[in-house]
Amino acid sequence: MLGKIRSYFADGNTAKGYYSFHRSNIDGMNRLLLLKGASGTGKSTLMKKIGMEWFLKGYDIEFMHCSSDSNSINGLIIPKLKYGIVESSPLFGGVNNDKDLNEELLAVSEKEVLDLGLALDSGKLVKNIEDIVSIDIKKQEMFEAAYGSFADALTIHDEWEKIYIENMDFDKASQMTIELEEKFFNGIIANKKAVVRERFLGAATPTGPVDYINNLTEDIAKRYFIKGRPGSGKSTMLKNLAKCAQNCGLDVEIYHCGFDPNSLDMVIVRELGIAIFDSTAPHEYFKSRENDEIVDMYEGAINPGTDEKYATELEDIVNRYSDKIKQGTAFLMEAYKLNNELEKLNSNAMDFDKIDKVRERINSQIEEMEENPML
Repeated sequence: MLGKIRSYFADGNTAKGYYSFHRSNIDGMNRLLLLKGASGTGKSTLMKKIGMEWFLKGYDIEFMHCSSDSNSINGLIIPKLKYGIVESSPLFGGVNNDKDLNEELLAVSEKEVLDLGLALDSGKLVKNIEDIVSIDIKKQEMFEAAYGSFADALTIHDEWEKIYIENMDFDKASQMTIELEEKFFNGIIANKKAVVRERFLGAATPTGPVDYINNLTEDIAKRYFIKGRPGSGKSTMLKNLAKCAQNCGLDVEIYHCGFDPNSLDMVIVRELGIAIFDSTAPHEYFKSRENDEIVDMYEGAINPGTDEKYATELEDIVNRYSDKIKQGTAFLMEAYKLNNELEKLNSNAMDFDKIDKVRERINSQIEEMEENPML
């Protein structure tokens, strides 16, 4: 019997720069492998192969996708074995708020650091060292330009939110949240400490916004789609629901906005079979199951006629915001292309036979954990 594959982003290219929640998802592992190595040294391929091998053995697998290339992964978790592999510095560019996942700070029983760069042929690499340095500098510049564009977009988004905040009935918004809290959590006491995992709902990638909502909610019995406008209280509602679940001792998956990490886009409480998420662009979804339900913040808490009253201002805001998002995405694509150049230069100097042997050794370690969970 096959396992299940769960996909999500634990990092993001955001209006606040590069941002990572990798630590939240790997703390508490029994064993963790931290991978080091430049682009093109085979980190993603190694993790994918190992993940698929254990998926075929019947184990559930979590793939942390890379926000700078959603076809690549920068983390793998086998939850049942509490085993994880993650890039030590899982980023193409920007500042890592996880502080490079400093292994001394991780709450993991046993840690190992593995540098795949040791399989590089330095003789071949040195011939291209000037090109590698030059390309890497340009790549970082593209990332910084992207973050600048997204920061500008966030400033414009604040204008967008302001219109609806000034036309919100806060009492009605609070009442909508209270009603959901009572519906979800009334009388529940789990008598344990909640495990909280923080992630991103989606990511700004070089090809545009990407999310894994359907994958993450495929086995959730009840889904709530929050509709509304920027500033209509969606994130505040989700923050209150997440806090309430934690206070009840329920494990919570908190999904941040891939554009603004200070904002929330989804909360999942699997013990209750509940997922509630911001179902507006760029991750707009509609009811597709019998048990799906709409929570409309615009109808429930915003003054009627607000869209019509501010139509001219809103059109201008949306156009300026979209232009900045497109600009930032274009910069991410340039960074992606430059990274591909780096990957080619590095991969041409790699001895991938050594990486295959590394994969065999890692699988042997996981097999030991399978046979003796106390390891």
